[in-house]
Amino acid sequence: MSQQDTEQSVNDEPKSEFIVDTEDCEERELAHRERGTSRPITVVGNPVLHKECQDVTEFDEKLAQLIDDMFASQRTAEGVGLAANQIGVDLKVFVYDCPDDEGVRHVGHVINPVLDDLPADRRVLDDSNEGCLSVPTAYAALARPDYAVVRGQDMHGNPIAVEGTGYFARCLQHETDHLYGYLYIDRLSKRDRKDALRQMAEGTPRYEVVSND
Repeated sequence: MSQQDTEQSVNDEPKSEFIVDTEDCEERELAHRERGTSRPITVVGNPVLHKECQDVTEFDEKLAQLIDDMFASQRTAEGVGLAANQIGVDLKVFVYDCPDDEGVRHVGHVINPVLDDLPADRRVLDDSNEGCLSVPTAYAALARPDYAVVRGQDMHGNPIAVEGTGYFARCLQHETDHLYGYLYIDRLSKRDRKDALRQMAEGTPRYEVVSND
């Protein structure tokens, strides 16, 4: 997505089911990025973006290196979220470095993500603009719930859940969509999709992309 771990309390309250991804953000993101190598971004039309990715079954050093490379690639492209197929890797992995609407920074990764179905009382739609590193220079309004919960695994295979609101909720939904073969433009009307592709054709990406030629 383009830009425009729960501790028990001293009172022994139950742990939250959600990971804490707001602590030591700068240090954690930098560590990933310094170990990683930036890769070019795949763009709409590349087959890897238009099909469901494979489940991750091996939680090994190769996966850890992929996550590092994804953080490096995300920073190079000035993104707030990146899915593995956006650097040509057919695996269900995404990383994020994204603020919520209160300006709180969230940094983390999710393996094999699945979005929770929201109850009706949590389905408040936000129709803000959305962009994508794989549709460079294009933006369009897209209604999405302003709250999201995604469940999956961390790089060690441990189960995790991530909760997001506002802009961060949009990021979680956007990146999960990628891993199931959907770009945000696939959720637009035909006219708005055409306009987004026109914006892309007329613009110049600020980062290296993979040619579809």
